[in-house]
Order: sequence, then C-alpha cells, then structure tokens
Amino acid sequence: MNFDPDTLKYDDKGLIPAIAQQEGTGEVLMMAWMNAASIARTLETGHVTYWSRSRQSFWAKGESSGHMQRLVEMRIDCDRDCLLLVVDQTGPACHTNRRSCFYTAVTEEGEAELMKPMV
Repeated sequence: MNFDPDTLKYDDKGLIPAIAQQEGTGEVLMMAWMNAASIARTLETGHVTYWSRSRQSFWAKGESSGHMQRLVEMRIDCDRDCLLLVVDQTGPACHTNRRSCFYTAVTEEGEAELMKPMV
C-alpha cells in the first residue's frame, strides 16, 4: 500500500500534531509538529524528523543530543489530523533531560514533578 502524506489533515500552517510513544511500554514521551515533508523524511529514513516551528526548519530528533527516535510504526487517528509515532527512544525524549516531556501532574495541591532529569 502506498501512503501519501498529503492525504492527512493539516492546520492552516501545514502542520499536524505527532505524539511519540515508547514501543513496548506505551509510555508517552512527547508531542511535536510535523509537516508533509518531515513525515516523508521520517518514513524514508526511519529516524523521526519533526518540523520546528521556532526555527522554521526540520528537526531530526537527536541530531545534536544523540537522543534519537527510531520509528517503529506510524499511526493515523480516525480524523486523519493527528499522528501517533511508536518509537524506540534512545535516552531522554525531553529537552529538560527527562525521559518524557509529561513530567508534571496536576493534583489537588497544585503541580507535582513526577520525574527528575536523567543523569
């Protein structure tokens, strides 16, 4: 089956949210944005490449930190407007050096830090 990234539903900036999830554990690691070209690069190379909104350029996960994401499977949600990337993450996924970007919980007392940065 051939897949065409242009069949997805993008926002007015040509972007689609992509959630990275660790293979095997189901741990949610991060959320970032992709465009049709970064999706095509990811599928071609097997190395997850996002679109950096701040730099307006491709962002190959781990190219500077070494904390790579190898694509295991790409899934499309029912509305075709969000992606789930099942990945094999090397090292922390978050720029704060934590395993996941979702390290803060909202509790009755306020916010609680769930994990410390990795050593």
